[in-house]
Amino acid sequence: MKPQNLTWWNARVSLLYAVGIWTMFGTYAYYQTYVWPRKKDEPQNTNVGDEQVSSIGRGLCVLLGISVEDTPRDMEYMVRKILNIRLFEDENGRAWSRSVMDRELEVLCISQFTLQCYLKGNKPDFHSAMPAELAQPFYTSMLEQMRSAYRAELIKDGQFGAYMQVHIQNDGPVTIELESPTGPMDSKQLAKQEKQQQRKEKTRPKPPSESGREKAAARQRVDPSASSGAEGDVSSEREP
Repeated sequence: MKPQNLTWWNARVSLLYAVGIWTMFGTYAYYQTYVWPRKKDEPQNTNVGDEQVSSIGRGLCVLLGISVEDTPRDMEYMVRKILNIRLFEDENGRAWSRSVMDRELEVLCISQFTLQCYLKGNKPDFHSAMPAELAQPFYTSMLEQMRSAYRAELIKDGQFGAYMQVHIQNDGPVTIELESPTGPMDSKQLAKQEKQQQRKEKTRPKPPSESGREKAAARQRVDPSASSGAEGDVSSEREP
């Protein structure tokens, strides 16, 4: 980035580029979705070059990562969750009480394949992402479902496959990860996780066996002052 662009960056906008690095859920193939609730009226928008292609006021900004394993069931689940998750306050100011539909707010949905990233060493790998020629109709179908389930004029989108600048005003900040539970496991990542678990088990110190405990108890009966050597007991001192 050139210095003059850096100054413009600091003075004007916050450009958020999210790359999911998953640990707990990294072994599953699923929809990965980031949801940002926007509680104030500053706009969130997407630009392609100098052209603004979409913008919303108060509402949700959704970054959507579509997996190669995703199905229509995953799509239906995510539509329900995005529209019904309670991230906004109610009329009395009580937090986490109203959904975007309850408050009749807007949704900006942006496709982002980098959420389907896992690492090979230090290099990101995106083979878990659905190919663009399949992901585009999938993404379009999801937008149609959201518009059908809610109000079409309140569902906005970016430009699929374009290099965009996404300007997000994130209150809190509050960032929610949603996942679809219906997707199958990624066999490669599952095998990798199993190998890591096996290595951990090999290096983990083994607890005392039952026979070891019995021997320690026998020594304790013979000499009560001796340490049992099990369960971290500390030997007692003899009274004079």
